[in-house]
Parts: sequence; C-alpha cells; structure tokens
Amino acid sequence: MPKAYLILLLAVIAETVGTKSLQASQQFSRFWPSVLVVVGYGIAFYLLGLTLKYMPVGIVYAIWSGLGIFLIAIIGFIVFGQKLDWPAVLGLTMILTGIFVIHPFSKTAGH
Repeated sequence: MPKAYLILLLAVIAETVGTKSLQASQQFSRFWPSVLVVVGYGIAFYLLGLTLKYMPVGIVYAIWSGLGIFLIAIIGFIVFGQKLDWPAVLGLTMILTGIFVIHPFSKTAGH
C-alpha cells in the first residue's frame, strides 16, 4: 500500500506543476510553460492510472483532487501572493483533515 501512496503523491505533484504552468502559459501563448502543462498533466494521469491497480477510484480521486486543491492554494498564497481568508483556510484544513482520515481509518483504501 505505501507504494500506491507514493505513486499518488507523485501524480499530485505532477498535476500541481501542470496547473501552475497553465497560469504561466498565458492561454498557451508561451511555449515552455505550455510544454510543462502537457507534460505535467500527462505524467499525472499516467501515475493516477497506476494507483488504480491498488486502490479504488473514489479514494484515489478524493486524495488526488483534495491534495491538488490544497497545494495549488498554498502555492498561490506563497508564490503569487493570492490572499486566503478564514473561510478558505478552514475549508482547506477540512480537505486536508479528510485526506488524513482516509489514510489510516478507511478500509476501502486498498483492495
């Protein structure tokens, strides 16, 4: 099971790189950021597919999307100075808490 979580974490990182590159590509008008979008998403979906050998799609997608949302918000805050108000911080904390509840307590996280 730890192998599946490592692959999933790499998928989340690749998706995060792709998403932040999407903003930097300026609607695909800049070449290298556009390349990073395609490569990042390609790697992300490939690795996401690999995790489905070990975990059900609902759990994989919940973790993948939740961590992606959290990382994009944090990168936006740190790198781009995008503001997060208290409801946003609370919501992001709840997403992260949900992910941490799934890992140790869910019996459906592996099959």
